[in-house]
Amino acid sequence: MTRHPSLIPLSQDHHHALALALRCRKQALGQIKPMGVVGLAERAKEFLDFYEKNLRAHFAAEEQELFPWMRSHIAASAVMIDELLRQHEELRQFAAKIAAGVGLAKLIFDLGDLLERHVRKEERELFPLFEAQARESEAQQLGSAIQRLLSQTG
Repeated sequence: MTRHPSLIPLSQDHHHALALALRCRKQALGQIKPMGVVGLAERAKEFLDFYEKNLRAHFAAEEQELFPWMRSHIAASAVMIDELLRQHEELRQFAAKIAAGVGLAKLIFDLGDLLERHVRKEERELFPLFEAQARESEAQQLGSAIQRLLSQTG
């Protein structure tokens, strides 16, 4: 199924996040070179860069535009949005813990696991729900607001 144009910028971030999540898990399991401390430090830097350049604005777009719209227009989305917001907070906490640089192997593996689950939930459940319920004019308006937030930061 083709994603609605209003969600494509978020889906593009998701594509990059999934690739990063896989690299994180593989790095933590010693399946990517360089292995050990050097590789973990590289992956930590890659995540922190992605977080600063992409995820901060991505979370803002979802939290300020998409989630509130869905909560007010699609009552059935409330529980899922609460879970996604908790995951956003967990991902923010991962950024702080990874920046501290202690226990990186477990942190990076767990980060990769959470990041993948989070993206898949949005892509497989939240976005299809939005696309099924939003009128075209609403979706376009939301898409413009999302694009504005994504271009302001990062």
